[in-house]
Amino acid sequence: MKNIPISALIGLFFTALYFLAAIFAPLISPYGMAEIVGDVWEPASAQFLLGTDNIGRDLLSRMIYGGRTTIFIATAATIISFTLGSVLGFFAAVAGGWVDQVLSRFVDLVMSIPTLIFALVVLSVMPVTVPVLIFVMGLLDSTRVYRLARAVAVDIEVMDYVEAARLRGEKTAWIIFREILPNALSPLVAEMGLRFIFMVLFVSTLSFLGLGIQPPEADWGGIVKENKDGIVYGIPAALAPAFAIATLAISVNLVADWVLNRTTSLKGGRG
Repeated sequence: MKNIPISALIGLFFTALYFLAAIFAPLISPYGMAEIVGDVWEPASAQFLLGTDNIGRDLLSRMIYGGRTTIFIATAATIISFTLGSVLGFFAAVAGGWVDQVLSRFVDLVMSIPTLIFALVVLSVMPVTVPVLIFVMGLLDSTRVYRLARAVAVDIEVMDYVEAARLRGEKTAWIIFREILPNALSPLVAEMGLRFIFMVLFVSTLSFLGLGIQPPEADWGGIVKENKDGIVYGIPAALAPAFAIATLAISVNLVADWVLNRTTSLKGGRG
């Protein structure tokens, strides 16, 4: 622990706190997610630590359950994004030729459309469920991961140890997963933190616009939407999820920066 910088320890603490709260939400939440327990927008008190929301539900309970939904969707979408994007990026770099051109031009086409607009169009004609949200978010964000993975793999692909693997007759899958992937982890790990935060912001934005998590289910963007009118009257209910999103973003980035400094796998290659 003494070798971990203070910034990374702070990031680890808050990241772990949010993830543990998400995992054990039903155990630590004072009330049910949609249970009306008080008057509208009651102030913080011993009974309601963060007050109540726009229809009298405990805001702390909504925040805990909303964090579980937001973190789960963001994590699942990030996994899909990195699995699909990195594998296709590595494959394009190793295969080269027309395969690389077709994949890269298709990715360029998808990226030419703003991600939020693309998602709004897709979700407006599809049922808005959690699996659909995860799939759409992961698919759209995989284009960014593809570009990074391909750029890194192109540099690694010309290394001597990759050429040696080809001369040994190794298959494409071996080259991708045993030669390129271990030496591409450093930039991918750093990018994973950024993409996870983007997913948190993405699902929160969709919920705020009405095409994300649907009531009475909770997520942080939806809680902001539900309580935004209270800001006019000086009621801070909408600021709690905004604060949670900001602190989670900062914490994950602090952890990603620390991991990046410890996994400089591109220094000299695998050898």
